[in-house]
Amino acid sequence: MGSINSTIKFQDTGYFSKIMCDYLDQKEVVKQFYNNSPNIEGFRNQIEEKSKSFGQDGREVLYTCLKEQTKHLKLSDLSMEHLLLLKDANTFTVTTGHQLNLFTGPLYFLYKIISAINLARELKENFPDKNFVPVYWMATEDHDFEEICYFNYKSSKIKWDKDVQGGVGRISTEGLNHVFEKIEKIFGHNKHAARLKQLFRDAYLNHPTLTEATRYLANELFAAYGLLIIDGDDPGLKTLFIPYINEELTQQTCFKEVSETNEVLGASYPIQVNPREINLFYLDKDLRERILFEEGVYKINNTELVFTKQEMMDLVMASPEKFSPNVLMRPLFQEVILPNLCYIGGGGEMAYWMQLKGFFDRVEVPFPILLLRNSVLIINKKQYQKLAALKISEQEVFLKQNDLIKKKVKEISDLDIDFSKQRTELKEMFSQLKLLSDKTDKSFSGAVLAQEKKQLNGLDKLEKRLLRAQKRKFEEIVLRINNVQDQLFPKQSLQERQANFSEFYEIYGEELIPLLVDVLKPLRLEFDLVIPAS
Repeated sequence: MGSINSTIKFQDTGYFSKIMCDYLDQKEVVKQFYNNSPNIEGFRNQIEEKSKSFGQDGREVLYTCLKEQTKHLKLSDLSMEHLLLLKDANTFTVTTGHQLNLFTGPLYFLYKIISAINLARELKENFPDKNFVPVYWMATEDHDFEEICYFNYKSSKIKWDKDVQGGVGRISTEGLNHVFEKIEKIFGHNKHAARLKQLFRDAYLNHPTLTEATRYLANELFAAYGLLIIDGDDPGLKTLFIPYINEELTQQTCFKEVSETNEVLGASYPIQVNPREINLFYLDKDLRERILFEEGVYKINNTELVFTKQEMMDLVMASPEKFSPNVLMRPLFQEVILPNLCYIGGGGEMAYWMQLKGFFDRVEVPFPILLLRNSVLIINKKQYQKLAALKISEQEVFLKQNDLIKKKVKEISDLDIDFSKQRTELKEMFSQLKLLSDKTDKSFSGAVLAQEKKQLNGLDKLEKRLLRAQKRKFEEIVLRINNVQDQLFPKQSLQERQANFSEFYEIYGEELIPLLVDVLKPLRLEFDLVIPAS
């Protein structure tokens, strides 16, 4: 299946934060908050740094744990090859992560993973003597079930109602048969919809936990591309993290370093995450609670559990799997257990990673390259034709709806709705009066300023009334603009944040992912518009 493809700069969409735009523009103000840049030269440097810090022992543990995690999974030949290559000192990973959203959640789940797949391919082309493996990190230890218990399908919200405590990866899939019954009713009836229903049934009704269901689903969608799927909630992997758990419990290094960084970063940008004094949770069955240090002992929040310092140190050595990193420690855990070069994420993720550069430097772990994931607007043929008929350009379609309508009405109106010329003339007239007022008393000056403000406000009101009148005159065109933009930007948000992949899979079937893999170029660092040919 072919497609019409084009791109625009992330910075021109109006949907990305100042810190992300500055990062993409490589402005001086952000350079202290990251390491190497997301380009080939940056990766050359990153490979050298990671080679020096990641040893063979870590590779053996990683291989053994991943082999065990995937023993019930039908891995592709390429995934098996990638798994074996992890033991090779010339092999590196590129990683993206995502919550265990029901049926993948928002559409950008696909874009994150495809960014990792295509980055690994591009790096292999540039460094043929090295190997590069795409990795999807499942956020199995998160406990924000309300964030992941649903997905959107067209105008419906398909939700899994369940009382949950503890890490979401461990929860039972019991009850998802009721969700499947909803899916059977509202999904379509073509062969692609049948495949979607089968995917959901096989993933969620045939696997006992949300971790296993998500692993199965991601593998079904991406096995052909050699994706490896990792669950950090693993006793073997946690053993590699023991020194950093101990340091966090006794030195509070993350709190100190991130707090210092936040003072500097916060002068220019909003802070995403504030550190805790201890950035670890206590993880057990149906329990994930903060670890507190109070009155010389360690306490587990909202429980009666209390540990002396020695008891806590003994627990770390005996059961490191009981210690779960929070949002600020998880990146360090990832970089300690993987031969990783790059983390691929959305704008919000990139922003909180930038809070961590000083922390990584202090604990002497190489800070990965940060890569803003691919973003995509999928436009079907009919929508593309509507945009063309309305003469809405690719860049204009990203405008806020009121701004887009105002712009288009002005373009098609036979009247000049823009009163900028009159404002300029009015200001020039009052500038002359101000010169006169300077030669008299202050009361006259005040009257001139008040009258100027009144006249300019009057012009604004007249312009708005004229625009409203023209909108009524061109009501049909305004409705058409509203309709097509609402389809492409549901809830006036990016399509990828609202829609689920199922809507597009129903249309394009198994050709959807290969199409996106063919189109997306992660190091191009631009927003993609994709118009599938069929």
